[in-house]
Amino acid sequence: MAFTVDGSRRAHFSELLERHRKIVFKVANSYARLVDDRADLAQEISAQLWRAFPGYDESRSFSTWMYRIALNVAISHLRDAERRDTHTLPLDESAHAAAIVGAIAEPDHRVRALEAFMGRLDPLSRALLLLILEERSYREIAEILGLSETNVATRISRLRQRIRNDTSFNG
Repeated sequence: MAFTVDGSRRAHFSELLERHRKIVFKVANSYARLVDDRADLAQEISAQLWRAFPGYDESRSFSTWMYRIALNVAISHLRDAERRDTHTLPLDESAHAAAIVGAIAEPDHRVRALEAFMGRLDPLSRALLLLILEERSYREIAEILGLSETNVATRISRLRQRIRNDTSFNG
């Protein structure tokens, strides 16, 4: 009997993970530069999602819950890497651009500028920009990042100002 319940739980988790797997790859591509590092991070995110799944409240959005866990794992991964004196470098353009703005054959200068800009952001601002590009609502962003909607609005306003002031986006 326990096997059936566990098997059912595993099947349900697998179905949800498959349906929303792009979230894992978008987050991994945004927080890891090298292909192997992205694969390791995606695997760690998936493992953490599985460990946390028993606590998932099905009355809430799975993608919101998934983003929250994925971003927490990615930010922790980035902080651990920085503690090991591994400096974060700008992300690989083609993989990152595809993860952020969709499949693009040849990214133009604006995509490269966005990629470079994101590479310079702190982990929380990077997560915020990723969620903005995903067209998430302020309420959903607040829930994912554990912030108030007012704090999200303030941070988005400041981030937009930084983008306007960034010379790489002009021209």
